[in-house]
Amino acid sequence: MEGKAELAKSTGLSLGKFAPFHRGHQYVVETALEEMDEVIVIIYDCPETTDVPLSVRASWIRALYPAVHVIEAWDGPTETGYTPEIKQMHEVYILNLLGGRRISHFYSSELYGDHMSVALGAVNRQVDPERDVFPISGTMIRSSPYEQRRFLNPIVYRDLVRSVVLLGAPSTGKTTLCEHLAKLHDTVWMPEYGREYWELNQIDRRLTQEQLVEIAEGHLVREDSLILDAQHTIFVDTNAITTLMFSRYYHGTALPRLEALADAAAVRHDLVFVCETDIPYDDTWDRSGEVARSRFQKQIIAELEIRKIPYFMLSGSLAERVKQVNAVLAKHHKYLSIGELLS
Repeated sequence: MEGKAELAKSTGLSLGKFAPFHRGHQYVVETALEEMDEVIVIIYDCPETTDVPLSVRASWIRALYPAVHVIEAWDGPTETGYTPEIKQMHEVYILNLLGGRRISHFYSSELYGDHMSVALGAVNRQVDPERDVFPISGTMIRSSPYEQRRFLNPIVYRDLVRSVVLLGAPSTGKTTLCEHLAKLHDTVWMPEYGREYWELNQIDRRLTQEQLVEIAEGHLVREDSLILDAQHTIFVDTNAITTLMFSRYYHGTALPRLEALADAAAVRHDLVFVCETDIPYDDTWDRSGEVARSRFQKQIIAELEIRKIPYFMLSGSLAERVKQVNAVLAKHHKYLSIGELLS
């Protein structure tokens, strides 16, 4: 009886590049989940189509659909088309990858569903092949992700936006530069949440360690929300590493939660710029003086060095700093290594 039950179990398979994984793809997967006992999704490596790594694209599916078994096809065929040779190449690869696992239904909205379902001995389950429900394609999104972002889950869209953070001691021009860059690139920027929080909650110009954690957490919440309106790039004024520096400055230590947030910040941003102290110090009542600025600047740079975080120094006038940032942005891609950028 157990063997018969196993044979009767329905298994749906879908495959693709998912570059990126959009609402149309989600519709296919969700339909399979509704109809099948189990669902397998095979995702191809395709550097010729997208720079987004296979592991990142696979993580989208795993995050959105934990019940789906995702298989990463790192060595799959890169040829596309419908010649007998190309079709057979893909069929043989998929069958070998499955290792004899039985597939009862093959899910797609593409022409390759015809020949792949035959090779699998599966039902050819076409889902919205005319794109009536979701009139979108990966090609359309790759050409204009911002304009087509309504077809992307926030989890996916965030991974397509380049995050640029500006660090530096107080009064080094971060806010002015951040706002200017956002306007120049027609996108959004994330103001320093800590300043707003400090003005509302400080007592004798101090905050508790717990409040500094609230700053770091509140900053992330706002940043995650803003990034959904970013066009290609979001500019961020400071991060949790700065908040960690303040905690150490005022309390000599930091709570474990803030340490963890600073650790996460070390890999959160694609580019890190540090604003130099070569502009006049703006000695407002809420700041600790030019000597403190110099010391704080050294501490931030040391922290980046210790954490082995690549960064670019910015100096000169606002126009000169904008020029320096734009020179880096012009050569940079979100999934391009800093080593390649510097070469």
